[in-house]
Amino acid sequence: MTKFYESMSDALPDIKRVKEIKKDLISKGVKYIYSNWIDFLGSPKTKPMPIDDFENLCMGKGPQFAVHSVSFVPELTPADNDQIPVPDLDSLVICPWDKSCAWVFSDLFWNNKPYNVCPRMTLKKQIEKSAQVDLKFYVGIEPEFFLMKWDGDKPVKAIDLDPIPLRRQAFGYDTEYSINGMHFLKEIIDILNEDLGWELHDVVAEGAYGQYELDFGYTDILQMADRFVFLRVLLKEIAKKHGYFVTFMPKTNISDWRSGAHINHSVASIKTGNSNIYKDGENFSDKAFNAVAGILKHGAAITALACPTVNSYNGFVSSVEGLDGGLHTWAPTHMTYGSNNRSAMIRLPQNRFCIENRASDLTQNPYLTFSLLAASVTEGIQKGLKPPAITNKSLYDLNDQEQQEISTLPRNLLEAVDAFKRDPIIYEVFSDPLINNFVSYKYDEWRRYHTTTTDWEIREYLKLF
Repeated sequence: MTKFYESMSDALPDIKRVKEIKKDLISKGVKYIYSNWIDFLGSPKTKPMPIDDFENLCMGKGPQFAVHSVSFVPELTPADNDQIPVPDLDSLVICPWDKSCAWVFSDLFWNNKPYNVCPRMTLKKQIEKSAQVDLKFYVGIEPEFFLMKWDGDKPVKAIDLDPIPLRRQAFGYDTEYSINGMHFLKEIIDILNEDLGWELHDVVAEGAYGQYELDFGYTDILQMADRFVFLRVLLKEIAKKHGYFVTFMPKTNISDWRSGAHINHSVASIKTGNSNIYKDGENFSDKAFNAVAGILKHGAAITALACPTVNSYNGFVSSVEGLDGGLHTWAPTHMTYGSNNRSAMIRLPQNRFCIENRASDLTQNPYLTFSLLAASVTEGIQKGLKPPAITNKSLYDLNDQEQQEISTLPRNLLEAVDAFKRDPIIYEVFSDPLINNFVSYKYDEWRRYHTTTTDWEIREYLKLF
């Protein structure tokens, strides 16, 4: 149900379909429902309920939620009406970790209207805007994460059989560490392919030991945002079964490689059904470069959403002393693009006709990021924007003149949020309350970080002067 409805009454599903789905769920042993809406940070929220209440839920008569629960600095007050979730039945799935429960994503309404700080509704609205100019978006992601466990009160790598952690070559693609993690990874592979049908192609032992990446199929932009959120929950639940936990923190340790979530997108023509308008024979098309120009024009604002934490920016550097496997990080450092150039924000891969944004991680709210990405690409294609000259050299080796000509990615969260606030496009994509929520919360996050005395500062300054 990708359609954006102007009223809750229009969004309610057909009661006949609801009854059929309920009957099917009961026949499969489902007894409980998680109806999940998405909060400001991209986390799912729910009130579990028995399957008996499924019809009431679908008709907008299920649980309601106080408005403070979706946004941390809400514009509404304790005296205002509650928000009501309406399930999107196209997103319903039986939970692979507990098949007595079913999961469905819901959209938030308030006073019979779409709630203007609902991230999922924000993306739906942008999907309709892009559809008006014959554009439909498809997205794939490359989620990276660390598998960890507790050693007393200390977090350590879960897949580490050595009493002394080894530091050697990069652990990327390492066969031994892939095998060591297969008791966990096999379960994830089977769930993604057999239970969910996500067409997972491979799992990757990433550059740091205990770090993994999942490569599965792409889908439409709304469904991928749902998958993004569901995957974070799924990984956590399966990790718990093994006595582990996963972290999506982008930079967990100075010697570890950054965990990203590269966004690969393509665009289709709705009228013709051409699903690869980025391809022109054997090359990327003019529209692909128009799209790149749109992304780069709004690159700092997109990065504020795709990399929304203080920690996100610790990884955007060219080199780190003590990094596993050498010196260079292979992380993006500049807002430019290149053919297969992994040091750039935007990469045009050599093996597929899509545009890859490498400045992205799993701490984001994908509904917000994808909304701004779609709006930026739509603008680039509609206005025929032209990108700067392509950069097909390592951005870690720029001379002084080149450094002045190519913009760096935001160096920290403050720079990113400042750029987000200044970019006029955000006022076309997001409601004023949603913008105020994001900016206020992230400024507060920066202030709290910036006024904290860290372990590094203690080591650096305590006895220096």
